[in-house]
Amino acid sequence: MHSKQEPQPTTREAARYAWGDLVSVPSLLSLSRVPLAVLFVFVVRDPTWAVLVLALAGLSDVLDGWWARRFNQCTAIGALVDGATDKILVLCVAWSLWHAQLLSLQETLMLGVRDAGEVLVTLWVSLRRDQHALHEEQRANTLGKLTTFLQFTATILAILRLRHFELCVATAVAGAITAVSYARRSVRA
Repeated sequence: MHSKQEPQPTTREAARYAWGDLVSVPSLLSLSRVPLAVLFVFVVRDPTWAVLVLALAGLSDVLDGWWARRFNQCTAIGALVDGATDKILVLCVAWSLWHAQLLSLQETLMLGVRDAGEVLVTLWVSLRRDQHALHEEQRANTLGKLTTFLQFTATILAILRLRHFELCVATAVAGAITAVSYARRSVRA
């Protein structure tokens, strides 16, 4: 649900947003997660379709970063779109799983700890109007990738109606640590 693959510009000059970058291949791959998120709402009760939609969303998340790095198309707008579409996907998937009674409210909230923390950090950095720190916060790290893996795994288990509570707890813990690491990185930037 959430894997930040794109490396970010490291200088203030490179951190400028160019809206034309919205039509780059990495941005379009990221944007493909929005219709997939909406589709998930309608297929959540069908395990085969739900897992397929999640797999496509995960593939788009891996491919957007790979393409951006491989073809030197890492952009500020690409990082913004990647993060925003990740949040939309997490929100739609979590709400759908809760609404379909595949996750309890507590489990749903646990899966979103990292994402909620990231939104708070992004708002805080945005209020400071520090674009460089915003890019530092958006860069992937190992903890973020671990949290994404745990989110996906817990989600798949919930869709398949298998035991998932402990994995939701692990996701919440990893997500909280990840959010703190993003906040610390933003402060240092």
